[in-house]
Amino acid sequence: MLDSLLQVRYNDKRKILVDFSGFGHLFATQLSCDSRVAFLLPVSRKYWQNGGLYLYGKNFLSLIKTRRSVRAYKSEPVPSKALDAVLEAGTYAPTGGGHQSPTIIAITDPKYRREIAKLNAEVMGSNTDPYYGAPVVILVLADGSASTFVEDGSCVLENMMLAAHALGLGTVWVHREREIFDSESGKALLREWKLPETLRGVGAVALGYPAREASQPAARKQNYIVRI
Repeated sequence: MLDSLLQVRYNDKRKILVDFSGFGHLFATQLSCDSRVAFLLPVSRKYWQNGGLYLYGKNFLSLIKTRRSVRAYKSEPVPSKALDAVLEAGTYAPTGGGHQSPTIIAITDPKYRREIAKLNAEVMGSNTDPYYGAPVVILVLADGSASTFVEDGSCVLENMMLAAHALGLGTVWVHREREIFDSESGKALLREWKLPETLRGVGAVALGYPAREASQPAARKQNYIVRI
């Protein structure tokens, strides 16, 4: 999916021109000439020149370091191609034994968007929208019989958050899906969606275009990394 969204023109090994269309936003990528792996990064319009874009020194670590949790979203819908790319990224997350225990549920239907928000808010004892007004909610559930279902689903969520950031979209991990789908109301939704009731909630991401600039990251704590 991502490959089909990129039109790449090689200039030399250090500089690559990229045309990226269909999303209403401008993006850049550094592309490994050997592995053909693309890392997409949102960039300012000022870098766009002659239908291509020059970018040096950006890599996947930059993508990780610049991702932020977004808690305010525009009502603007997420383009279908962008949503497809985010969802596909989730399917390539590592899973225990390669068994692919998770199930990804993308909610764009207003009826179910309201319903899942209501159920989540009830777990919190609140009447606010736990998904911060995002137009898309992506649930990640997994086969509860898998010993690694929490770990599997967590990897899926992280993949999708990074892919969304690469496409200029915002996300935030939202919890309480476990309580929702362990409840009778949640199981009723699973039946309505023709999904097995053995699925258990791992988490969700709210997905959409950020309504404001992201804050700066907190300083990393001391002794985060211990070398033995």
